[in-house]
Amino acid sequence: MRTATLNPSKPIRCWSTFALAFLLLLGAYTPALLAAPQHGGMPKGQKHESRHEIDQMEEAWRSAVLKGDTASMDSLLADDFMAISANGTLQTKEETLAKLSSGRRHYTSLELSDRKVRFYGTTALVTSLAHVNGSSADGEISGSYRYTRVYVRNAQGKWKIVSFEASRTREPGERK
Repeated sequence: MRTATLNPSKPIRCWSTFALAFLLLLGAYTPALLAAPQHGGMPKGQKHESRHEIDQMEEAWRSAVLKGDTASMDSLLADDFMAISANGTLQTKEETLAKLSSGRRHYTSLELSDRKVRFYGTTALVTSLAHVNGSSADGEISGSYRYTRVYVRNAQGKWKIVSFEASRTREPGERK
């Protein structure tokens, strides 16, 4: 088998081979580069309208949690919804609705702040800070949580929540 060696007397051939390999490699990754997030791909008017819809859905989610309203929550969640709770457990749509309807956890306040909404084609990514107070079978619930919620516009043009993840925030010096 013949091996390639660097020959100082033939630098042009070596560089042209390198350049060709580089262009072929770049060509292999071009589709991935073109599929990068579409920060400005949505027309301004549509982006404004979509942002308004997402804001309304965030408020509907907040209200459903506070009231234990499973019908509203059911309409917000996609059938394949998956959540990761602040303690790391997974919850399907059915489990989320069952937990909400059980009444074992009751929120007295749920304030949202620092909301950021980003659009990537038919996907919206929401990050926010939630300050909660309430009670459960295990005792009082209070604290702040950062969360990420993912919305996808379905074939009928409606936004649905497909994913949710929450993490408890801690004050400087606060322990588990």
